[in-house]
Amino acid sequence: MNKRSTLISALASTALIACGGGEPAETSDSAGSAVPAAAPQPATSEMTIPSWFEVDNEARTVSMTITAGSTTENNSWNFNGATKGAITITVPEGYTVTVELVNNDPVMAHSLGISGETSSFSGAPEPVPVFQGAITENPTSMIDATMPGETESIQFIANQAGNYSMMCYTPGHALTGMWLYFNVSADGTVGVQQ
Repeated sequence: MNKRSTLISALASTALIACGGGEPAETSDSAGSAVPAAAPQPATSEMTIPSWFEVDNEARTVSMTITAGSTTENNSWNFNGATKGAITITVPEGYTVTVELVNNDPVMAHSLGISGETSSFSGAPEPVPVFQGAITENPTSMIDATMPGETESIQFIANQAGNYSMMCYTPGHALTGMWLYFNVSADGTVGVQQ
């Protein structure tokens, strides 16, 4: 078996094992019908500028480094150690945003994009970002997305205020919690809440 086939086989096995855990996406009400699980609320703590986040108001830019698999939280399916919207990133409307995705997950490919979804994530989300350029290459591929040890950068203009999410488009990842809130403020608010 060649290296690529071995890698594909290992990734598929890992995905099947990892998809077996986690919290259910739906709960049942007393009548037994399926009800979507409630989405967590965005963080409301004090706005900060962590070391992985930079703002240049004069140039109207925001740059950040987002690390997939920075901890073992959620089977390493996390962004900067957070899952299920535990971090809220806010950038000002009209700013150019640069995101460097670093994949520290030892075995799994990941991707990153800005989505209009903020709850009820699909197991296989459509890779359609809300801003042009706001998605990594081959975002749904387990062999062509950002592989372990790789880095990929995206750049886009946050040209519409609103509440969005930053999510991994690799099938099953956002569904199991690999997403953060990503807001675009009309009033110039900028920073991170955890």
